[in-house]
Amino acid sequence: MSFGRLDRNSGAQPMSDINMTPLIDVMLVLVVIFIITAPLLASSIKLDLPKTDAAKASEVPQAVLVVVDAAGQTFLNDHPVSLDDLVRQFVSAQQANPDTEVQLRADTAVPYGRIVEVMGAAQKAGLNRIGFIADNPTTAAAPVPTAASTAPAEPATRKP
Repeated sequence: MSFGRLDRNSGAQPMSDINMTPLIDVMLVLVVIFIITAPLLASSIKLDLPKTDAAKASEVPQAVLVVVDAAGQTFLNDHPVSLDDLVRQFVSAQQANPDTEVQLRADTAVPYGRIVEVMGAAQKAGLNRIGFIADNPTTAAAPVPTAASTAPAEPATRKP
């Protein structure tokens, strides 16, 4: 009695990989649904908000620029002024906007007493927000590239 050969040909092996196509199709459909419904969720409640002039989001606090040069001359918004005129300008700026900031730029050679006079004039007028403007030492000391410095250097030739 013969049972056949012991060497059997098993034929095609079953596929053990996951078919990703249906999974990708389902994920793309979900993404499209979320893209369409997300804007609807953000504005689902309709409100008629009250109007007010008290605080506007686009309003930026006003600032005045005061410059004191090395000679001690005071400039307000690039116009030379005396200390009395500076106080009057500060008062009018404070009346226009109480949150006005004084931005103070002063030369390093200006005596400290002159800076205190300008700060006192601002505080006397009611402007308590004072900012000091200074240069960054790394950018101030960095050389500005010129056409000669950006051109490639010529190779040095050696004499034997």
